[in-house]
Amino acid sequence: MQKKQTALKLLAVVGLLSGFQMAHALDLTPDSASLELGTGNKSQLVRAATQWDWGTKWWQSNGTHIGGYWDLSLAEFRQNKYQNIEDQTKNFTDIGFTPVFRFQKDDKKGLYAEAGVGVHLMSHLYDNNGRRFSTAFEFGDHVGFGYVFNNGLDLGLRVQHFSNGSIKEPNNGANFAVLRTAYRF
Repeated sequence: MQKKQTALKLLAVVGLLSGFQMAHALDLTPDSASLELGTGNKSQLVRAATQWDWGTKWWQSNGTHIGGYWDLSLAEFRQNKYQNIEDQTKNFTDIGFTPVFRFQKDDKKGLYAEAGVGVHLMSHLYDNNGRRFSTAFEFGDHVGFGYVFNNGLDLGLRVQHFSNGSIKEPNNGANFAVLRTAYRF
């Protein structure tokens, strides 16, 4: 089982790196990269991601608009009450892809608010602190806000929810508070 999990993680990293090479060849180079730390339901996550800006400005008014980006992520979760047993831990990996809408200034600096709903594939079923997922495929939705500084540094806070959308029971879902830092290239 451990070899299978290691192979899945290696495959995910190779896939991401191959994707970067292909994106560069097609001039789809990412516009930014982020690192996120989250906690919730007696578990933690660390997530690295890349983003591709849509380059659109919807409902432009008074120097603001709604834009967005694609977010491709790779995360590692640590469950600290696995199968509802105190101090029993289990790690798993998650690959996610999320379209994110962002209300922001036209120059993309300063305060912003955002929301997204994406898909996630987890290497193992989440089963922590009395909350169980019945599928490895999950939806991940979030709302958040943040601030983009003049140098391109983006600091944000999100509330994220994972659930399979009642595809299969049980569907307890789990919530996380996520601190995000990103840098625009």
